Amino acid sequence: MTKRALVIIDLINDYLDHWSTDKVARLIGETNTLAVAFREAGLPVIWVRQEFRPDLSDAFLEMRDKNLKIAIEGTSGAQLHAGLNWEPGDTIIVKKRYSAFFRTELEDILSAMGVDELVLCGINTHACIRMAAIDAYQRDLRVVLAEECIDSYDAEHGRVSVDYMNGKIAKVATVPEIIQALRPLHESRAVKAVSSFDATQDFGACEAR
Repeated sequence: MTKRALVIIDLINDYLDHWSTDKVARLIGETNTLAVAFREAGLPVIWVRQEFRPDLSDAFLEMRDKNLKIAIEGTSGAQLHAGLNWEPGDTIIVKKRYSAFFRTELEDILSAMGVDELVLCGINTHACIRMAAIDAYQRDLRVVLAEECIDSYDAEHGRVSVDYMNGKIAKVATVPEIIQALRPLHESRAVKAVSSFDATQDFGACEAR
């Protein structure tokens, strides 16, 4: 049986403060809906956020080269947005690069939990979401992109990234479709005809590019 985990990436104050109120409200509302559904199904909710030292010694090259101080440890900007439905029992991972897997404990945590499919939410689609999806796929994890819960400040590259990932290394699904797939098997069978989301789709058969 597939065991899923919800992984929510970089919904922190310093990033969301630059987004429109409408976009932030949508991202937070839809992400919270999934977080509640995963907890009700007894499945893990994992929050991933960036955080860097004030001297940027652990930051990536662009930040160091341009002295970009954002998501600095000890500041409110590096914290999860207050509107998010976070609970003490959730897992929080701090990352230093685009990928949630790069030099973090995420892979070990997922392995210990027996997770074999990730549902990804967060920003930015063309950068951190794409990197997490690719790295998950390279670890033989199935990946679902929550359509209403991902976004990018760069709309064009976000769209191109979704087009590249969908049907190859990931599956795009809506929040209602994802929640439907979390229901017990006997319930899922009863409503299968109204949902096009196949959580067991074999992505490995997709052609390499």
